[in-house]
Amino acid sequence: MSMISSVVENILPNPIDLAEQVMMDRDWAFDRSTEEELVAEVVGVWCNYRIWLNWNEQVNALVCTCALDTKLPKHQRAKIYPLLAQVNERIWIGHFNLLAQDGTVVFQYSHLLHGDAAYSAEPIDQILDIAVQECERFYPAFQAVVWGGKTAEEAMGVALFDTVGEA
Repeated sequence: MSMISSVVENILPNPIDLAEQVMMDRDWAFDRSTEEELVAEVVGVWCNYRIWLNWNEQVNALVCTCALDTKLPKHQRAKIYPLLAQVNERIWIGHFNLLAQDGTVVFQYSHLLHGDAAYSAEPIDQILDIAVQECERFYPAFQAVVWGGKTAEEAMGVALFDTVGEA
C-alpha cells in the first residue's frame, strides 16, 4: 500500500455534513457556524433545548451538548451539585454538567466515530435521541431543586416516578 492511499483511506467524512441532513429530516431549526460545529433549536415537552454538535477530526469524535433552557443564579448553583451526582449515577451514556460560565445545565456526550459508523447518519440520529431523552427525563428534577425547593432525593423521586396507564 502506498503512503498516499494509506492517507486517503484514513480521511473520514465530516459528520457535521451528515448531521445537517439529520436535522433537515427532523425538521429542526439549525445553523452551521463553522465546518466543525452545528447548533440546533429543539422543542421539547418541558422546554426548548439548544444542541451543539462539534467535530474533532484529530480524535474522530463528535461531541453533543444539549442545554436546558435555564440559567441558574450564582446563589443557587450549589444546590444543584448533589442532584447532578445522583442523576449521573443513573445514566449510562453521557453526563450532566453545570457550566461555570453562565450556570446553564447541559447534557454532554462524546462519541468516537470509526468504521462504518463514520459514514452513516445513524449514530448522529442516536446521539440526538439520547441527548433529548435524557434532558426530558431529568428536567423536572432540576426544576424541582432550583425553583421548587426540593432536595436532590425528592427531585429524583419526581423524575423517576413511573406512571401506569393513561389519564
